[in-house]
Amino acid sequence: MSDLLERLRGRGWRMTSQRRVVAEVLDGDHVHLTADEVHARAVQRLPEISRATVYNTLRELVTLDEVIEVSTDGRAKRYDPNAHHPHQHLVCSRCGTIRDVHPTGDPLAALPEEERFGFTMSEVEVTYRGLCPSCA
Repeated sequence: MSDLLERLRGRGWRMTSQRRVVAEVLDGDHVHLTADEVHARAVQRLPEISRATVYNTLRELVTLDEVIEVSTDGRAKRYDPNAHHPHQHLVCSRCGTIRDVHPTGDPLAALPEEERFGFTMSEVEVTYRGLCPSCA
């Protein structure tokens, strides 16, 4: 569950009706929507919202580090409002559905010292792949 709207209000982000609708579409229980999917859902709430406004708002939210841009296997970029809660992604290899997962343990510690080649580790991205129930 995302707390995007709450975070944006706390930042004093100027909440125009268009920005609010984009944030509302992204907030809550989500499945990592593409920009076109965000636009389609936003139009249902605010018919006059333009595709350009949705794209610009998404770009601004990514720049603010309030939304993560997720891209897997050259597919369309997807937008994840779960930017402030550590997690990894589970991706369906067939349809591209993405879900947040929260594995236990420290993924930074999983890389043995001899495999770090002298790097000072700061973060790690792990993507789990498989088939979702619909595609299996």
